[in-house]
Amino acid sequence: MTSSDNDLWKKSATDVVSLLKNKEISPEDALNSNLKRIEETHTSINAVITVCEERARKQIKNLNTKNKDHPGYLHGLPIVIKDLTNVKDVRTTYGSQIFENNIPENSDFLVERIEQMGGIIIGKTNTPEFGAGSQTFNKIFGATPNPWNLDYTAGGSSGGTASALASGAAWLGTGSDLGGSLRNPASFCGVVGLRPTAGTVAHGPQNLPFNGLSVDGPMARTVEDIALFLDTMSGLDSRDPLSVNAPHKPYHKALNEDVPKLNIGISDDYGFLACAPEVRETINKAEKFLLDMGHNVERVCPDLSNAEETFQVLRAHMLATDKRELYSLHKNIMKEDLRLNIEKGFALTEEQISNAQLERGKIVKNTNVFFEKYDLFISPSSMVAPFNIKEPWPKKVENTSFDNYVSWLMTAASISLTGCPSLAVPCVKTDNNLPIGIQIVARRRNESLLISFGHLFQKHTKNNNITPIEPG
Repeated sequence: MTSSDNDLWKKSATDVVSLLKNKEISPEDALNSNLKRIEETHTSINAVITVCEERARKQIKNLNTKNKDHPGYLHGLPIVIKDLTNVKDVRTTYGSQIFENNIPENSDFLVERIEQMGGIIIGKTNTPEFGAGSQTFNKIFGATPNPWNLDYTAGGSSGGTASALASGAAWLGTGSDLGGSLRNPASFCGVVGLRPTAGTVAHGPQNLPFNGLSVDGPMARTVEDIALFLDTMSGLDSRDPLSVNAPHKPYHKALNEDVPKLNIGISDDYGFLACAPEVRETINKAEKFLLDMGHNVERVCPDLSNAEETFQVLRAHMLATDKRELYSLHKNIMKEDLRLNIEKGFALTEEQISNAQLERGKIVKNTNVFFEKYDLFISPSSMVAPFNIKEPWPKKVENTSFDNYVSWLMTAASISLTGCPSLAVPCVKTDNNLPIGIQIVARRRNESLLISFGHLFQKHTKNNNITPIEPG
């Protein structure tokens, strides 16, 4: 097989790594194929906004094979990195005009790890400014549409990675998740995103090293490929104080483990959120799939009733703390939604912040109690299906109107507060052929169950081969 194989981009990451490992193709073949596919799709989807071909070719020449027997060793597979994450000597803008010409002198810990594991960084993927928002657009690169229908959003803030994966412009890519930024775009684009337990994937350096509300995680086309990438990304890095050792049993070993009959809780709205009718119907269909798979299913959820106020306060406080200096210097060129959210953080009282911390503690306790009885919890990845790319965010869902760009994300953001890992997988398609995914939530540090169950769910629903697609 050579770089002239026009179908290489259609293969899974797992299959391409196998070809690389067995020397049936070379890293140059994979790189050339990926570069060609990025070029073919860029005008349509605007997903990989910075390509670093020369650096990638140098990486291949210096490819270190000392970890060749590691379960996450990538053998020269090209990888895309979300543009919130520093890559040494590669333009990294964070989607902000403030950093339009920024060239980092050092890579993020996560990028170092991927390169140590044989990954070849090929480019950066689009993101909203500082990842604020779940619709991927900014003033430097513009918007990233959904490959399934270019009039619709790819979601965000990891929309660039999700769109690249869905269209075959990437085999694996990184994302980050505060309020759903891995799960929302995965749902919208028909791919898979994993928000891991904080510390599973080390990242930094960062201004708030003990922040566990925002995490980095893997995105891929299938759960099988997620397992490969999580084995690559996970592991202790002493520079990240939340970082933990990778599990003794690699994640890819969970793919073929038997899954017993499980007790599964499922909800479309947690009893207090809005939820679009087609998303409610998705949960109805997911429930049927689960019953067909032989599991016990009950319409029940943890008590998350105070999640929105808690998340809004903690998120605003985090942004104000992290972006204080940038705001003081550059507030006039920040996008308005982000600027207003930072200002909201400045205006918070000590009592509001303390109450939010205490409420989050209650949410964690409620979730712990829930998982004493149930093995998994399933809900929508987003309360809406993909929406028109010209809308900054949905302004109304059912009878609920939103005056900010965070409230409509609470289906995913509520789960962020629990600290539990969550896997977004495709479930059904809308009447106009756009994907809708679900999120599968497990106890903290139980990513292996998510992977084994998610893999079976994806095969049962026959959603393990719906991408890559031609953008259109």
